[in-house]
Amino acid sequence: MRQIAIDIRSALSPHPTGKGQWVRGFVMELMKREFPVILVGDRPLTKEWLPYASTYQRFSSGLLWHFSVAWWLRKSSKEMIWIAPTSFIVPFLVGSSVAVIPVIHDLIAFDDEPHDRKARVIERWTLGRTLAHARHICTISDATKLELIQRFSTVASETITNISVGPFRSTAMQNHPDGKTILCVATLCPRKNQLRLIEAFKLLPEKLRSTSRLILAGGRGWFDQPIVDAAASTENVQWLDYVSDEEYERLLSTCTVFAYPSLKEGFGIPALDALQRGVPVLTSDRSSLPEVAGSAALYVDPESVESIAQCLEILLTNDMMRGMLAEAGPVQATKFSWKRTVDLFLEVLRNLPDNDN
Repeated sequence: MRQIAIDIRSALSPHPTGKGQWVRGFVMELMKREFPVILVGDRPLTKEWLPYASTYQRFSSGLLWHFSVAWWLRKSSKEMIWIAPTSFIVPFLVGSSVAVIPVIHDLIAFDDEPHDRKARVIERWTLGRTLAHARHICTISDATKLELIQRFSTVASETITNISVGPFRSTAMQNHPDGKTILCVATLCPRKNQLRLIEAFKLLPEKLRSTSRLILAGGRGWFDQPIVDAAASTENVQWLDYVSDEEYERLLSTCTVFAYPSLKEGFGIPALDALQRGVPVLTSDRSSLPEVAGSAALYVDPESVESIAQCLEILLTNDMMRGMLAEAGPVQATKFSWKRTVDLFLEVLRNLPDNDN
């Protein structure tokens, strides 16, 4: 089995999003097993990554990074498999000359809904060629795998493996609810649906709304000014911007409801983190979210403000419902782990054709 190299730039970001958290969890589990991995990035290693400095290859940042990595991989192509978890420019450049396994989180760049323009253009330009030359394809959910097959008719089901996701931490503090906080953790953007969540909060009965609060945690994304304005102008709604890992833990350990009414997800790691801690979860009835939450969440139509408001009211006032979900969440969360993800990935490596091993 050849050595693998993986792009860890997203995990080294000062403010990693879901993809960065996936890379971190995946690589840390590989390292725990002492699996030979070359880490490839474009900035100095943070303190957490310093123990793995001997395996780190750093190249100049920006567009040059992709060309430098592609050149380096071509030189090492007989010994290396490139894992592409967040960007497909390098796979696009190397074509079939290097063994590549892309990890597809979602296909949001192919939707017509508002999205980061640069990311949309690049992914639409590079993904088709990447899939055509990939030795195998990994996704992080069955929902993404199904959409990939539907959108790219030349991609066969047997060439795709869902290797899933693990939680933010393997062990976590249990939730001790404060009786008033609705928490939503997500980058501010239309897809995450914070604007409808704020509107739903405003529809709660006045007495309930006055004794509750909605906290939004997450950095700014795109087309997000209406969300920022609505949070600033709505009583008992607070936007905290991006929060540290420690603050994320504190918020999850004290909130009463976790609201994640996203319009579309590749997986939904924050929902899994809430389930793991026994936080009652409100989430959407679409894409990967039912796959993640199973029967351990209350589902809403994310395009209906009234549906979101109704379920918020139930979770804030119905002790029995909260208790049931608090018990079911940790059980559901045990279905997902980084150990399972890496086990599935290593099985992919073992089953690659002989001439690729």
